[in-house]
Amino acid sequence: MSFHLYSESGQRDLPKITLNEKINDPRLYLPPKGLVGAVNVAINLGQPLLLTGEPGTGKTQLAHHVAHYFKLGKVVVFNAQTTSTAKDLFYRYDALGHFQYSQTQAEPLTPEQVEEKYIRYQALGAAIRSQSRRVVLLDEIDKAPRDLPNDVLAALEELRFDVPEVGKSFETTIDNRPLIIMTSNSEKNLPDAFLRRVAYFHIEFPTPEDLLRILRQKLDGFDSESGNKQLDAIIEHFNMIRAKDKVKLKKPPATAELIQWAALLRKMDFDASRLANLKGLSGEEREQLGLSYSVLAKNKDDLKALIGIL
Repeated sequence: MSFHLYSESGQRDLPKITLNEKINDPRLYLPPKGLVGAVNVAINLGQPLLLTGEPGTGKTQLAHHVAHYFKLGKVVVFNAQTTSTAKDLFYRYDALGHFQYSQTQAEPLTPEQVEEKYIRYQALGAAIRSQSRRVVLLDEIDKAPRDLPNDVLAALEELRFDVPEVGKSFETTIDNRPLIIMTSNSEKNLPDAFLRRVAYFHIEFPTPEDLLRILRQKLDGFDSESGNKQLDAIIEHFNMIRAKDKVKLKKPPATAELIQWAALLRKMDFDASRLANLKGLSGEEREQLGLSYSVLAKNKDDLKALIGIL
């Protein structure tokens, strides 16, 4: 058995961790039907692409897939916060650190030294400074203040920004216009003027057939006839858990949790085909399955509800 158990006695050495690099491999991303077309629309019109959908349905991973496909280097990411400002899209200035330095050192810093020590270029700023086409991911834009999305569009039109703290300005050409992908977990807090100027796509939760394709792409060890039966049982059980009339979860698990759960069941040597008949599970199998639910549940009540179906 490759799954190691922590206990008060016995094995005290940490097991060797083998990460599944396929899970986040941008080459293996499977865009849902219609998303490829939305990406092409955004690229050809030079508009940002706004994605909505449940957490864990692949919105963020699309940015890495597009960057890999067009060979545009590493994605530059901006994680929106409730306190984010337009300046944060370009750079952050550590004013407090600079002030503390100036209070303790007699020799003032040159603008270049200030830039090196106290300026940190952020997503749009890094993309513009690179003087090359980059993919910029603005994650969870709905968390930001209401005027920030419009600031993004203004920045794309100007393709320049100023850093007055060091007396510098940066700009780039239309040929180096960044590809902007924005994600939102809801459509709230997004102004109408902004929505009219972006390409939009909603990622629906994958069908059972799509989930099967994703699991086969991301996981090893399910190639046999037995493996196919296990994947079918895993997906059926997973969809039963997500069904609101079956198990009432506050936060239903998404595709990302499904992949990790299936990988965990295999690591535990749990025969997933047994999921088709929960009443026939042995005591040990129930214990294993209950343990695995910690990947699917994200709060106390949901974990209790999942344990309850056993």
